[in-house]
Amino acid sequence: MMRQVTGACATVLILVVALYHPSVAAAHGAQSGEDDPCLRKIGESLVHFSAYQPQYELRGQYCTEIPKEGDTFLVVDLVDPELRHEQVGMRVVKGNGSSEADAQVVIDVRPSYHPDGVLRGEVSLEEGLYTVIVSAEKRNLMHRPQYLLRVHMVDYQKIVLSVAGPLVGVLLLVWLLYKLARSKWVRNWWAVLRA
Repeated sequence: MMRQVTGACATVLILVVALYHPSVAAAHGAQSGEDDPCLRKIGESLVHFSAYQPQYELRGQYCTEIPKEGDTFLVVDLVDPELRHEQVGMRVVKGNGSSEADAQVVIDVRPSYHPDGVLRGEVSLEEGLYTVIVSAEKRNLMHRPQYLLRVHMVDYQKIVLSVAGPLVGVLLLVWLLYKLARSKWVRNWWAVLRA
């Protein structure tokens, strides 16, 4: 019986730790190629998007969640060498990009050649949603990579997940302790102690 209780407690502890730290599994730095959320395709070629705000964090690299407002460096790495011989451009529009005709263009980097494989832009972003659209001259316009940026916005999903994990762990622990207290083994043990 004691082995079962120890096993159950260990399982609950592992579950609480795993749920309490979901960001470890979702960190951007250790992503491999296909798992990287910042990697997109233009036709058969790959591009990688990064945003930097060195005035706040020198080594901080962001993809879709930009923590603060202000000057932001936008970088598109042309992963495949074929794209370096094509004209590639980038446009940033305010909003989620659903209606491109009405969108307010924040920055428009005209298509040009990038022999070093890096497309750069600098923009001052305010709080809100933005869409980054990367386009290549010879590629299908229907398959342009897009990145939805959330600048200085509260991500309620992350907040709920950070609270839900420990809450579920505590509830499981309380339930386990309740079941343990109601078990015949504990009642017999308590009766022996009282006698």
